[in-house]
Amino acid sequence: MSKANPIVHKTRTQVVVEVLREKILSGEIAAGMPLRQSALADEMNVSRIPVREALLQLEAEGLVKFEAHKGATATKLSAVQVTELFDLRALIETDLLAKAIPLMTEHDLAEAENILDLLDVAFQDKEQIERWSGLNSQFHICLYRAANRPHTLEVVNGLNTNCDRYVRLELFLASGIPKAQQDHRDLLQFCREGNVEKAAALLRDHILHAAEAIKVLVAQQES
Repeated sequence: MSKANPIVHKTRTQVVVEVLREKILSGEIAAGMPLRQSALADEMNVSRIPVREALLQLEAEGLVKFEAHKGATATKLSAVQVTELFDLRALIETDLLAKAIPLMTEHDLAEAENILDLLDVAFQDKEQIERWSGLNSQFHICLYRAANRPHTLEVVNGLNTNCDRYVRLELFLASGIPKAQQDHRDLLQFCREGNVEKAAALLRDHILHAAEAIKVLVAQQES
């Protein structure tokens, strides 16, 4: 009997995570809005423990922040930040991909394809939304690794961390999944063919198209 409790507890936490994530991403919970643990627990008919754990998970995802004397609040989404982050990604990642393609091995390509397969499965299940942006980043990083530019890759990882919540927003609310899936498959094919020009052009369009879709969503939330 005691062994079943952690499973039930985990399930309740995940339910709270999913409900709060959707409310924040959809704008139902506005940026800066306080997230009172006791009120949320009453609203969802759970104890404060799964609420606390859910808020900590959402903090790791960049959707919630904890401040002294204020507690947890929904983080503010910024169109200006989206422009800067995604412009940087387009500049750095296209250059990194161009350097990586001539050096890619069959192992690199197979690993990238395997990640895409996992991402396609995750896209079919909204309960796996927390994996979407992580697998998306893994796929891109896998394509860049052959360039052997560890410092540049570290910068890309930092940008991906800052873009994480925005990528999830675009996939979750802007119906970005079909385009992302097709772009990824086409990008991998261009890499297999060694077509640097087409791969770099597609990657740039892929990143900047996502930015435009995200800015529309952020503007809607701000209004």
